[in-house]
Amino acid sequence: MRTSLRMLTVGAAAALLLGCVSGPAASKGVDGPDRSRVLVFSKTAGFRHDSIPEGIAAVRELGATGGFAVDATEDAGAFTARNLARYDAVVFLSTTGDVLDTTQQAAFERYIKRGGGYVGIHAAADTEYDWAFYGGLAGAYFQSHPATVTVEDRSHPATSGLPRSWERTDEWYNYRSNPRDRAHVLASLDESSYTGGTMSGDHPIAWCQEYRGGRAFYTGGGHTKESYAEPAFRQHLLGGIRYAIGAAQADCRPENGYRPLFDGTAESLAAWKQAGPGSFSLSDDGTLTSHDGLGMLWYAGSGFGSYSLKLDWRVAGDDNSGVFVGFPESDDPWSAVNKGYEIQIDATDAPDRTTGAVYSFQSADLKKRDRALNPPGEWNTYEIRVEGERLRVWLNGVKINDFTNTDPVRSLRDGHIGLQNHGADDQVSFRDVRIKELPTKGD
Repeated sequence: MRTSLRMLTVGAAAALLLGCVSGPAASKGVDGPDRSRVLVFSKTAGFRHDSIPEGIAAVRELGATGGFAVDATEDAGAFTARNLARYDAVVFLSTTGDVLDTTQQAAFERYIKRGGGYVGIHAAADTEYDWAFYGGLAGAYFQSHPATVTVEDRSHPATSGLPRSWERTDEWYNYRSNPRDRAHVLASLDESSYTGGTMSGDHPIAWCQEYRGGRAFYTGGGHTKESYAEPAFRQHLLGGIRYAIGAAQADCRPENGYRPLFDGTAESLAAWKQAGPGSFSLSDDGTLTSHDGLGMLWYAGSGFGSYSLKLDWRVAGDDNSGVFVGFPESDDPWSAVNKGYEIQIDATDAPDRTTGAVYSFQSADLKKRDRALNPPGEWNTYEIRVEGERLRVWLNGVKINDFTNTDPVRSLRDGHIGLQNHGADDQVSFRDVRIKELPTKGD
């Protein structure tokens, strides 16, 4: 444990930690053109963490079970355009100081801009202070503490398997600039749970964001050797790597200004009502799952006119459900069908009745939908944005539908939202329903 206070200019975390767009560079590894390949880079020009060997071993083990090949190097000469093109992502594992020369930096910039992936672990935020592409300033206390990590995004593959409150011991950095406005925060520190936090109660510790054409993920954990033997941290790291190499999709756009309508607690269901048969069960991890017949759980607390609605959903297999918007207050689920619109969740059906469709009115862009969709068993995120009579749908950050209501019987300008429970055998789960009300606009 290093207890001295050192002020850092972080290039690692604040820029490339960010990522979420185009697919990764084509993998050309010796194991075949279709196998993903990751390069672990752990060169240090400053303080060297003694956990680096454990980190390399952990990534190799995760690759062996996760389906990607892993190379490891401390040779900055690996940063050439030709060599980087072999990899779907580069992991900066507790790198420190100036580790690349200007030619190597330029090669890495081109790699990211062409869709490459980046994963930063721990002291990757103590690297390349003067490289603007990599950077953003931050400061860090080098001291280990037990602390509570608050998981903010429970859909991203790096955090979907974690509890809302994650108790763990690590070395917690304080960042001079808060990435929340430009990055999608996945987890933050509860500064009241430990001493040494200096970010005024808003302390992101893991995040992702689109960055100049590439995917990137950063976690502040990973200082200790014990981290890499911890099952929860290994799953966290595996999810971040899977995201960076394009094996899993997620919405990594910044998310601010939303308030919860359902936050995983029984108390937050007080404003919701069940219409029709069937129901939803609430599990200990805050997940709602549909069962027992055709009905709808709808938010009766208020209607909404102009808003962005976000929620996370998961299907077990070829299951049927949907999200209703724009329907009048009613305990009859058919009111939502006949007077509102359903954004469909269904793996197989006609194009206007499958995932991302405005049910029976307009298909999603199926090519974009298929690229953005995670398979059964994994979480997806919808954003449903209603402004006037215009309804748009994003799946894992990708816009897949843009529909305008022209039916005089229906109006999106004021209505309720609801979650469908479909057939008795359909199991669809929901988490974290949240909304941001928007200024009223015309069509």
